[in-house]
Amino acid sequence: SLAYTEQGRGSPVVMVHGCCADRRAWEPHREAIAQNHRFIALDQRYWGTAPWPDKGEKYSRETQIEDLAAFVRGLGSGPVHLVGWSLSGTSVLGVAVRYPELVKSVYVYEGGLSTFITDPADLKAIDDDADAAFNPVVPLVKAGDGAAATRLLMDNVNAQPGAFDSLPPAWRAMQLDNARTLALMFAPSPSPKFTCQQLAQIKVPVAVVRGERTRPFYRVIAAATSRCIPGSKLIVVPGARHLWPGQEPAAFSAAMMEST
Repeated sequence: SLAYTEQGRGSPVVMVHGCCADRRAWEPHREAIAQNHRFIALDQRYWGTAPWPDKGEKYSRETQIEDLAAFVRGLGSGPVHLVGWSLSGTSVLGVAVRYPELVKSVYVYEGGLSTFITDPADLKAIDDDADAAFNPVVPLVKAGDGAAATRLLMDNVNAQPGAFDSLPPAWRAMQLDNARTLALMFAPSPSPKFTCQQLAQIKVPVAVVRGERTRPFYRVIAAATSRCIPGSKLIVVPGARHLWPGQEPAAFSAAMMEST
């Protein structure tokens, strides 16, 4: 059972949140998108404020892909525009690869899917920067300090000290509500193994978007993703970092709708 919010009429736009968030991440975007589309934002499994259906043992990127596909089927509205950010980039691209009949277009902002990358230089850049961004968070997660882990993680993914504190109060509250998911995220779990050849089979319009000032981790993955998908657009947002959709929601919504 996945909770969701919807508003508007027209072609469905399904917004999938990233780490430490839930469907409230897209609330600042709802009115703008609903003017011309059917806005839909869901809580992925284990995120949101509802009790977990189990102890978290089914958490994985595989679960997220299959849940999203089942959710889109359940809408009964035909193919949809999928929008992903960060962690959910894997979900939207995974659905586009496995279930192309469900997808009308894909817009992914700084997704984290990297299993298809084979270039040694790219892999080293990704691994080195991932270590710098994520390793300092692990001791806080293991100590059970979800609030401190969330703050540090947001600062690190944005490569900007104080990034968490710069977000609107409602956004910070949402992320702290979802701090309980960090233990699942940092625990080993099955990862989907997509190849560049599989991504190349995506035939719908794809926009791969990153910020101009984003970390190497997201910058390298965005470039590699776009190279693998023929006809995709690689868009670089001037001055933006990883938290751009939360820091400048009006600009994100406008850019996304222009590509949809």
